[in-house]
Amino acid sequence: MRIKLHIWRQANPETEGKIKQYDMNDVSPDMSFLEMLDVLNEELIAKNEDPVAFEHDCREGICGTCSMVINGRPHGPQMGTTTCQLHMRQFKDGDEIYVEPFRNKAFPVMKDLIVDRASYDRIIQAGGFISANVGSAPDANAMPIAKGIADLAMDAAQCIGCGACAAACPNGSAMLFVAAKASQLNLLPQGQPEKVIRTRAMIKRMEDEGFGGCSNYYECEAACPKNISVRFIAKLNRDYLYATIKEGI
Repeated sequence: MRIKLHIWRQANPETEGKIKQYDMNDVSPDMSFLEMLDVLNEELIAKNEDPVAFEHDCREGICGTCSMVINGRPHGPQMGTTTCQLHMRQFKDGDEIYVEPFRNKAFPVMKDLIVDRASYDRIIQAGGFISANVGSAPDANAMPIAKGIADLAMDAAQCIGCGACAAACPNGSAMLFVAAKASQLNLLPQGQPEKVIRTRAMIKRMEDEGFGGCSNYYECEAACPKNISVRFIAKLNRDYLYATIKEGI
């Protein structure tokens, strides 16, 4: 396959970036998108040029670090797929592909296709935990949980925190991420004691980080590689309303 790449290049957060074109003439359709970038970087290194910086780790679609926008869509054209699991067979011979970093005020570009997503970590630190007594592990059946609730909590827990939802949202909202991370705890008995504090703290931190508000565009759900449902946003709104009334504000 012949592919024409248009890749965002930016040396550091202080410099201006620009799109640079690269032509690749021998791309295997069985390559993953990141393998294709590896080949490009080998060619650039051989020419003593600076390789394209991009972030990755597991390459199994579970770590969420391969955050890039491909032809205007976070993680690329295939739904329910991270960039590292996207294969070049999704493109055609002669295609032009535009590759950019995730665009969001709260995700500053560090270099090329790498963005700083530490804002997500700070949201988790604000309330994405439970307080539990240490000691021996409790018996698995000591705390009965209805299967429907357990399944819903597991659906929320699938979120890998990649940032695609915030990058896809026209408002730059992180509501789907916050809703998933809050719901996976708020739904379970272990998360009930801190539910009110958690909900308010995570939403406040989200706002402090500069993320926008949710206007129900549903772009987040469409871009999510784990198909997290927007129904968790509705649940977070209900939890936030309850927490606001509970706190008497």
